[in-house]
Amino acid sequence: MNYTVERIASIVEGKITNGLNNNLIIKDLLFDSRLLVSPENTLFFSLKSHRNDGNKYIDDLYAKGVKAFVVENSNSIAKIIENKDDATFILVDDTLKALQRTASFHRENFDIPIIGITGSNGKTIVKEWLCQILSPEISVVRSPKSYNSQIGVPMSVWQLSDLHDVAIFEAGISRPDEMQNLKEIIRPTVGVFTNIGQAHGKNFDNINNKIKEKIKLFSDVETMIYCLDYKDIDDEVKRLNVNTFTWSRINENADVFVYS
Repeated sequence: MNYTVERIASIVEGKITNGLNNNLIIKDLLFDSRLLVSPENTLFFSLKSHRNDGNKYIDDLYAKGVKAFVVENSNSIAKIIENKDDATFILVDDTLKALQRTASFHRENFDIPIIGITGSNGKTIVKEWLCQILSPEISVVRSPKSYNSQIGVPMSVWQLSDLHDVAIFEAGISRPDEMQNLKEIIRPTVGVFTNIGQAHGKNFDNINNKIKEKIKLFSDVETMIYCLDYKDIDDEVKRLNVNTFTWSRINENADVFVYS
């Protein structure tokens, strides 16, 4: 599936300036200049945080051959694009939201099983186990490493292609109001809730609030897989009114009971 710079600008509702490369085909999305592989088909999202500013790396990336950039519209934009007449810049209000919107649009093009995994611990290892189990028989795409953040999830979903039969993506949060963004990008058909604990809990009033936030990922799944040993998770899953598959070490009513 090919996206031109012009198409992505339309998806993110951005304004194009220096539009000489509007028909450039974009294959790779980039947020970290150190991960550059194919500059001629890369779109760099200049992300900003309290620790860093992606605009600092635009000159170096341009010198290495990158010709397409997504930047936040600001008073300094003229200086950024100066002497880069053969590059195209997409101006947006928020580059992170633009990255997420691009991935969300890409996800809409696929009608395959999408497994979404969340929990306090074990997301990555469960993802890797599932991939090993499934991949001998079918083509699997999965989150690389522990790409489960507001940036990592869209980068993971961008990997989806017509060659894949199933996708496995993990989603991690550290504060309220983050999961809805990830849910709209992943849109899982199968949900796996590994467990709940104190990890990344400092921004939540209590563990129930953290469960409520995490479980937003699964509001539209066809099947929810989780452990019955966590009563608070079980209570929230029942409110979803979805098909479930459970396991347990203490409750023999689970679909799978682990004796030893």
